[in-house]
Amino acid sequence: MNTPITIIIADDHSLFAEGLSTLLKDEKDMNVLAIVSNGRALIDAVRNQQPHLVLLDINMPLLNGLDAMKRIKQEYPKVKILMLSTYGEEHLIEAAKSNGANGYLLKNTNKEELLQVIRLIAAGQSSFPYRLSPVINSFEKDDNFLKKFNFSRREFQLLGFIKQGFTNAQIAEAVHLSIYTVETHRKNIMHKLNLNSPTALMKFILENGL
Repeated sequence: MNTPITIIIADDHSLFAEGLSTLLKDEKDMNVLAIVSNGRALIDAVRNQQPHLVLLDINMPLLNGLDAMKRIKQEYPKVKILMLSTYGEEHLIEAAKSNGANGYLLKNTNKEELLQVIRLIAAGQSSFPYRLSPVINSFEKDDNFLKKFNFSRREFQLLGFIKQGFTNAQIAEAVHLSIYTVETHRKNIMHKLNLNSPTALMKFILENGL
């Protein structure tokens, strides 16, 4: 039996990180060793556990992802690093490459692409976007998704905020609703999906590439 790909997740959005961990734990060839929320904790975790691969966010407290990656690559050059970011600007992708990243994916990627890239990188290959995907609001695609799960436009909008780690209060402020209304929308989403935990909801969001 092949040795599982050992992984450390580094992201300061705990809900995203936990959802990602839950998703990866379903894969028999992957083993999540730890979740950390800042660059310094990541360096300590890599030193102590020496994983095959790190899933790394750019924006993190204490030490950002790019600087943390540079130090890891200097001390542990065999550790593979896949950047997972909400930012798709060319200069950030180039900065990740120059600091030693083995791959770069946007957080709105789907489950299949994420798993494929993890396996490619673990096998010694690299994976970077050939070009940046334009931000396109595909109404047809969105409408099909809404109909499939019986979501309203507002519920669909809230899923985007939830993925980014917004609290109910932050969502309420952003979309000019009361906290009670946001809580009601969130409960409706959970009910429609027959889910019972925030982690399960984040897993759903990740699996559907929202």
